[in-house]
Amino acid sequence: MNKPLSTVLLLSVMLSACESIPLVSAPPKQTEVSMITPLVQKRETVTATGYAAISVQPHKLPTQQRLMAIRAAKLDAYRTLTEQVYGQYVDANTTIADMVIMNDSLRAKVEGVVYGARLVSITPVGDDTYEVTMSLDAQVVDDLRLLYLGHLSAARKG
Repeated sequence: MNKPLSTVLLLSVMLSACESIPLVSAPPKQTEVSMITPLVQKRETVTATGYAAISVQPHKLPTQQRLMAIRAAKLDAYRTLTEQVYGQYVDANTTIADMVIMNDSLRAKVEGVVYGARLVSITPVGDDTYEVTMSLDAQVVDDLRLLYLGHLSAARKG
C-alpha cells in the first residue's frame, strides 16, 4: 500500500470516531433552562420581612415610638425586597502583612426602585420589636428588572 493512501485511511478511521460539534448551538433543554432561571422568577410572589426596635426610636411618647418602629420595619422590608429584585453590591477589602490580617472591611449596598409592594402584615414581636412583611408580584418584579435594564443601557449611552 502506498504511503499517502494509508495516511488518508488512518485519518478517516480516526475522524470517524470523533463526535461532530454543531456550529449552531441547539436551544437549551428544559432542565438547563430551569437551572439558569433565577430563583426569584420561579416564585409567584417575592416576600420580605423587616424588623425594627421600638425603644431606640427618637421620641418621648411611646405611641410615636411604636409608629416610628413600624415605619422603620417597613423600610427594612423594602430594602430586603430591593435586594431580592436587583441583587446587592458587595465591596470587600482585606489587607495582610506578614501573613496576619491587618485590616478586613466589608461594605454592602443595594439600590433600586420598588413599586407595587403589598403590605402583608404588621406584627409586634416581643415587647420591643415590630415585624413588617411585604410581598411583590412576580410580574411587577419582571417590570422592575426591565425598567432597571433600560436605565442601565441609557446611562451607558449618555
